[in-house]
Amino acid sequence: MTSSNINYQNVSQHDFVEVKKNTTTQQHGLFALRAYEKGNVIVAFDASKIVDTPNYLTVQISDTKHIHLSPEYLQYVNHCCAPNVIFNTSKMVLECIDDVSIGDELCFFYPATEWKIAQTFQCHCGSSNCIGLIQGAADTSLDILIQYTLTDFIKNKLAQREF
Repeated sequence: MTSSNINYQNVSQHDFVEVKKNTTTQQHGLFALRAYEKGNVIVAFDASKIVDTPNYLTVQISDTKHIHLSPEYLQYVNHCCAPNVIFNTSKMVLECIDDVSIGDELCFFYPATEWKIAQTFQCHCGSSNCIGLIQGAADTSLDILIQYTLTDFIKNKLAQREF
């Protein structure tokens, strides 16, 4: 996702990414300051806090563990149905699943990391394959999920599910 037609205000800058705020919607996003290729690791992450129930700021790493991300600016990686990164929770790295150009917004597919989410929402990403209602992987069609890179946790949960 590029930011070419939207007005943004810079919020903070880090070594290789910056947080910007959309001046129309007030939504924050994380944008690349350098180019990355598919398979590149952008940054390692850890848990600043572990909770047992999901919220809009957490990433799921097990049935009972949802982490608040550290570094904290990773909370601004938004959802998109055409993601370019994934929170690889097995290696604890933010990894490119598509090429990223300078200025691109870093986006991930929520059901790729979340089995159940705290609150469903209507996606307005504008991608040609936008799925509309965003739910956790448990409530997302397998036909949709197989089109995406999923965390090992989500793959294991799908393998355990009876169809």
